[in-house]
Amino acid sequence: MSNIVSSHALPPNPKVLLVKLSSLGDVLHNLPIVWDMRVRFPDGQIDWVVEEGYVHLLEPLMTTSNFRGIDRIIPFGLRRWKRSIFKLSTWKQFFTFKKELQEATYDIVIETQGLLKSAIVCALANKSSDVVVAGLANATEFSGYEPIAKTFYNHLVQVPIQCHAVDRSRRVMCSALDIPLIERAVSPQFYPSEFVASIPRHSVSGIKVSYVLFFHSTAREAKRWSNANWLTLGKALSDKGYQVVLPWGSSSEKAISILLSSQIPGSLVPPAFSIERAFSVIAGAALTVGVDTGLTHLAAVLNQPTVEIYCDSPRWKTEGYWSSRIENVGDIQKPPQVQEVLDAALRLLTQ
Repeated sequence: MSNIVSSHALPPNPKVLLVKLSSLGDVLHNLPIVWDMRVRFPDGQIDWVVEEGYVHLLEPLMTTSNFRGIDRIIPFGLRRWKRSIFKLSTWKQFFTFKKELQEATYDIVIETQGLLKSAIVCALANKSSDVVVAGLANATEFSGYEPIAKTFYNHLVQVPIQCHAVDRSRRVMCSALDIPLIERAVSPQFYPSEFVASIPRHSVSGIKVSYVLFFHSTAREAKRWSNANWLTLGKALSDKGYQVVLPWGSSSEKAISILLSSQIPGSLVPPAFSIERAFSVIAGAALTVGVDTGLTHLAAVLNQPTVEIYCDSPRWKTEGYWSSRIENVGDIQKPPQVQEVLDAALRLLTQ
């Protein structure tokens, strides 16, 4: 680790700002450091700036009368603002965001993504005179990183070039707090167990039997598993008595879901659903099978039976390593065979 600021005693109840704006999977893999910090600062303040579309991912960790998690979620609307950058209303919304961000003066600011937009949020925050603004000193392989971002930090953290997203966040947090590195032996926690247990199940209309979710689509085409493979897997699970459900998030993804469903007996293409409702859809499933995409990772962090398929991204970067209810198959440029995925699926379904 490379520290630019000298270590100093933190206040007993510091005010901490987490800056992790997007995307879905990245936000999820940043959640464990909230728990890690709460162990050390049970009465500190923890706020988080996140893209407004992902606020629902953080709400289960909001502080309540019997639970201390995130004290403030500060929504950031950059994606929406960029579409109407010259409108007066956009700038009014930006200054409203800035005012909300600056309501607290932070002792620690932690940014774990290494992007300029995130670093600028760090710069906008009010900070104490001896604040620690911690961020990445280097890129990890296959991750977005903008070197200019590190000019906004006063505490640079060197991480291995091959570093799991959860481990990367923990490294930055531990260095910022000047504490020993939290190893993988300390299993990461994502959501309160009470919240997971309370998620309504079976919220997909048209389901007649136990269902298996197929998250077949992702933003990058190379990360997809072939339609032929999904069809073979779907037919095999249908023969075992499971109903295959094929969610979608765009018109092109819907077309693929419809195509697959037309050839998988008894399968279902549901209406589009929000991230908020995704919790229930995933919780109600007997199994989730998906490529390296946010909703697959949501199933994994909820500790639901999940098969994560890697086709053109490295498994070490986001694999679910914290539970025996997660099977990781394939690797970068090594898509798994159908039988390997089916075997993993059946192991989880018979646990």
